[in-house]
Amino acid sequence: MLIFDGDYPMAYGGIELNRDLTLPLSEVRAQDETPDNVAFASLPEMRQAGVAVALMKFAVRRLTADSVLPGYRGAEACTAAAKGQMAYYHTLAARGEGVVLTTSEQLSQQISSWEGQEDRGSLPVGFLLGMEGADPILHPEQVHEWWEDGVRVVSLTHYGPSAYAHGTGTEGGLRGEAVALLKEMQACGMLLDMTHISDESFWEALEHYSGSILASHQNCRALAPGQRQFSDRQLRAVIDRGGVIGASMDTWMLCPEQVIDWAHTGDLKRREVFPRASITLGTVANHIDHVCQLAGNANHAAVGADTDGQGGVDGAPHEIDTVADYQRLGPILSARGYSDEDVAKIMYRNWQRFYEEHLPDNSCQ
Repeated sequence: MLIFDGDYPMAYGGIELNRDLTLPLSEVRAQDETPDNVAFASLPEMRQAGVAVALMKFAVRRLTADSVLPGYRGAEACTAAAKGQMAYYHTLAARGEGVVLTTSEQLSQQISSWEGQEDRGSLPVGFLLGMEGADPILHPEQVHEWWEDGVRVVSLTHYGPSAYAHGTGTEGGLRGEAVALLKEMQACGMLLDMTHISDESFWEALEHYSGSILASHQNCRALAPGQRQFSDRQLRAVIDRGGVIGASMDTWMLCPEQVIDWAHTGDLKRREVFPRASITLGTVANHIDHVCQLAGNANHAAVGADTDGQGGVDGAPHEIDTVADYQRLGPILSARGYSDEDVAKIMYRNWQRFYEEHLPDNSCQ
């Protein structure tokens, strides 16, 4: 079974954590200088796991007085840092480790090249490029420049407020030139990722953007209370717009009792409050099933693991030691009565269908 990972901020590990993710995972771990953040993915491990494609994110924040997490003080530095993370993916592709996918035809070819292939050791991993938090976009018209660089997905915000919207840990509506940015995104064909956005900003964004939306790594508030998750009404809005919702494997976003806001406490407290031993892949399956029940089918649920973005192994369900363990999710869904076809949809085909349908041509309109 192939896997399409709907969210993997690989550049953070490769650049900020100084990991050589072209190495086998055992070597990455042996070299790692972050013992409290144990990696569970590298490119060889992804090939072994059958991860044919991932939405490869870069997340760079602008620092403001009300920021929730650290960021860059200067707008120019923020943009430059994001360009550096984006260049990381292009450099990996130039070295044959991956392939940057910008069109539906390229995506179809990538999936076809992996299906039925037993030895995937030399296959390039497919990279769809996504920006998590729009702070690196200096002004709305610059979205076209990012498009030419291969970016196909943008979310307005990440943790805290961005230049364009309120995000996790804050409340409020759209900010600054958000409406103009959404207009430019829609004209260009850039897809809007609703993940991390505050409730008020969510509904305002939908008022001003009628293009295609997704939720790359987003769980269900009905099962895990807290502002970071989406209400059933929000989930239905994504479903009604034809979007796909990727289930995150972050223990904080799966914990059935939200007793603390991690964004204001730091990783150490988070591990104490959201221990991975209490979260299983069955918990992840609960969120997937909840989306399927809301939709009335299995066409809108997927995997959006936030691979290594949750602080490594300590932030993942306790069955997860490497990305290869994502394959354990399939049998859990099958045991709950999901057909082989529906399991395949959830593991990779829903993302494949969504992007094949909505990835535009290589140039803006």
